[in-house]
Order: sequence, then structure tokens, then C-alpha cells
Amino acid sequence: MSVIIFSISLIALLTVPAAFAYKLFEKAGIQGRKALVPFYNLFIWVRLVEKSFWWYLWLAIPFINVFTFMLLAIELIKGFGKTKIHDQILVSLLPFIYLPWLALQSNIHWTPPAQQPKIKKGVVREWVDAIVFAVIAASIIRIFLMEAYTIPTSSMEKSLLVGDYLFVSKLSYGPKSPMTPIAFPFVHHTLPFTALTKSYVEWLKLPYHRYPGFGKIKNNDVVVFNYPSGDTVVLERQNEDYYQIVRSKEQELKDRLGEAYKPGSGREAIWKAYHVTDRPVDKRENYIKRCVAIPGDVIEIKNRQLYVNNKPADNPKNMQFMYDVFTNGTGFNQNTIDKLDISEGGRVNNSHYILYLSEEKKKQVEELSNVNKVVPHIQTAGEIYPPIFPHDIENFQWNQDNFGPLTIPKKGVKVDITIQNIALYKKIIMKYEDNDFEIKQGKIFINGKESTNYTFKQDYYWMMGDNRHNSADSRYWGFVPEDHIVGKAVFVWLSLDPNKALTNGKIRWDKVLRTIK
Repeated sequence: MSVIIFSISLIALLTVPAAFAYKLFEKAGIQGRKALVPFYNLFIWVRLVEKSFWWYLWLAIPFINVFTFMLLAIELIKGFGKTKIHDQILVSLLPFIYLPWLALQSNIHWTPPAQQPKIKKGVVREWVDAIVFAVIAASIIRIFLMEAYTIPTSSMEKSLLVGDYLFVSKLSYGPKSPMTPIAFPFVHHTLPFTALTKSYVEWLKLPYHRYPGFGKIKNNDVVVFNYPSGDTVVLERQNEDYYQIVRSKEQELKDRLGEAYKPGSGREAIWKAYHVTDRPVDKRENYIKRCVAIPGDVIEIKNRQLYVNNKPADNPKNMQFMYDVFTNGTGFNQNTIDKLDISEGGRVNNSHYILYLSEEKKKQVEELSNVNKVVPHIQTAGEIYPPIFPHDIENFQWNQDNFGPLTIPKKGVKVDITIQNIALYKKIIMKYEDNDFEIKQGKIFINGKESTNYTFKQDYYWMMGDNRHNSADSRYWGFVPEDHIVGKAVFVWLSLDPNKALTNGKIRWDKVLRTIK
């Protein structure tokens, strides 16, 4: 269905605006009826303003075609003597109104591009043209080629550090065209200098479309993606998962009210207390994790160790876990902490510390003279941990260290669905693949029909942070749909320590200009 909508939108974009140039075509010596012929009308337009055939091909590329058409419209009105900046802005934004209006003017005539006098530009005009060109060029690079990204949290520590500045390749998996194309440039979802105002408009939405890329996601790729649970957001608590906020509130009210509790009252309380909004896919928060499983893989976690297709997964070199560190009663001085490059953890009491360590750092800590023992912090099998996906403790007693087995959904594959396992697939069916879903009298209904199976419409992925005990990842919110994939993290160009001043070793020189593995 989305492909059909996409095609219709593209045809409309190529056909309708040109139809409004009917009278202008005639004034330029071209039969006006040619402006009504789909696709051909744009070909004639490109020839009229003496542009290369490449311009016509660019009109077939979503998002780029918007800028291409704007430039064609500007070139067209230049031939009728309209060279002022306000004319160019109006024809770019309102061609449906401006082109017919211009055609009604009796004092205009057509001048071919080769015969047009050179436009004299003032300082302001030169700056405006330069800024517009820079915005358009940078937008195209950011959307289709490469985007800069900053590591905001420690979920990938020590593979990627808080304060790392990196480039994300859109070409690795294929760039996707913007689904909300009208937006304030170079910001994600909120206008600058505001806390709650959206940076985009939603009355124009395009269906999901991805262009061919250099390859597909492979196991262990470091991937940037739109946060799946970010479809709904509590604006005052944006660093928290909306669904977990609601679940916690529901449990709080259930514990406090007992039999007086009414299902859904927690959600109602959150909506009353905060500003809650929804976001389209491409405006959800950008997350970065390691893709540990691709469509069709079977994952399982046993006592912290990840298994993929019944084999132990390759553990990232710098993967960290939480450890209980017991000392002889003395603590750790700051020089020791800095030397070991330990950035997370704290003291429980004089002889008990909790530290996040890689295997290498764990061995180094064990060798310290004041350390008695280092004990892995592991949630045992069967230990209930409500925040863990799929948030159904009756049927799935999973936790962050003992999880699964679970098969990652693959496009075109059919899965049996029951009341016992529907928690795994409910969000896919409802949210990601846009079906009507309800449960009545113990039976599952999809789009009004009783269903005992479901066929996935797109691929899904399983993402986990290398800092396994301090990462909000797929273990907490589930699968990442293919249409949420942004690109592949490829290169760190700068690394700044947020805890240091620029004049005191803030730049981590040993961490800059490195590839991401």
C-alpha cells in the first residue's frame, strides 16, 4: 500500500504544478496543452529553461525533486523578467498561485536564458543566495550521504565514549527519504530555543522509501536508528521511555489502590500531569547500538552471555558488565580510577563498590592489593524483572542476563500467534505495521478477522549496547523495524571528555580519527 501511495504522490508532484504553467508555456512559444501531459510536461520545462537532462532525472528522486522543481520554477520566471528575491520565494513556495498569476500579467514576455541580462546582486542578495545554497547542499548531504552524530550516553562504553563525535553513513544501508519533508533545517524534532515546539509540520507526510545502499546490516554492525518506543514522548521526561513511565504509574496505582484500581488510570494520570506528544518515525530520537541479531536469527542470553543461533556470539572487545568489588576496607584513589579508565560506578560502603568493567579491566582490578574479590552482578534465570521486554511476567520470566530464546521477525515469514505469546508481536502488528488489533473473549482479531498467525511485512533487528548492564536496548523495548534504520556508524573524528575543561586535557587525542568496529 505504501508503494502505491508513494507512486501517486510522485506522479502528482511531477504533473500538477506544471499544469499551472499552461499559459506561461504559451507565452514562451510552446503549446499550452503540453503542460498537461504527465512527465512530458517537466521534460519540456527542462528544455525550455535550457537545463541538462540530469535535471529531469533528478525530478524522479524524492526530496531532491522538491528542490529541483523550485529551481526550475525560479529559472522559468527569470525568463519573464522576475528576478527579485521575493518573486523567487513566492514561486518556490506557492507555484499553484504564483504561476497562474504571472500568466495573467499583460506586460511580460519570454526571453530565452542565453539572451537574459546578467542579474546584478547586492550584498544582501549575495548572502541570501549563498545561505540558501549552503542549506540545500548541507541538507542533501545530511539526508542522503553522511550525518554527524554525538554520543550522549554511556550505553556503548568503552567502544564509544560519551563525547565522541562521529559520522554516520547513510549510504551503507541506503538512505531513506524524509517522511516529514517540511521541517526546520539541521534540527531533529524540537525548534531551537524552545522546549516543546515541534520543528516540523505533519500535514505533509510521505510513505517510507529507502534507496539502494552499499550493503545490508550485518551482525555486530554499530547502527544508528530511530528509537522505536519514541513514537510517544513525555516532553518533560524525554530521556525516559513513555511506555515504561505508564507501566510504572499503573503498578504504583495498583499497589496503592488495591481493588479500587481501574485499568488505564496510570496512563490517564500521566497525560494529565505532563505534555505528551507523538512523533513520526524520522523524528524519533536517534539511538546507537550494536546489531547483535538480524532477521531470522534466534537469540538467547544465558548468564550474561549472548547466543545467536545456538552459538556464543562474538563479544565486543570493550564490552562491560557490572561487578561487585569487595575491598579490605580501603577505597580507590582518583589516580587509580583514572589509570584504569573507570568511568562508571560508585561506593556502597567502605568495603563494597559497584563498578562497570570490561574483562581486561576486571583482571586489573583483581590484581589491586586492597581488593579481596570481584563478583559478577548477574540476574539469575527465572528472576522476574518487569521492565524487560515483552513486559508479560506471566508468560515470560526474562531479565537482562537470562533472556529468550526469541526469533527475530523476518519479512514474509509467518508466525503462530496465541494469547500466551502475543505480547511479543502486539506492537509490531499495531504500531509498526499499522493494523487494527484487539483481543475479545480470549481470541485475537487483526483488521476485524480472528487470527491465529501473522506474516511480517518488514524486517526487524535486535540491538544491544556494549555496556550491557547500563544500556536501554532491545532487551527493554524489543525489535527495531527496518524503516527505523538511519545508517552505519563508521568514523570518530573528535572525542571530548565532558568532565574536563578544554585547557586541561578535554580532547582525548588517543581516541580521535578512529574507525568504529
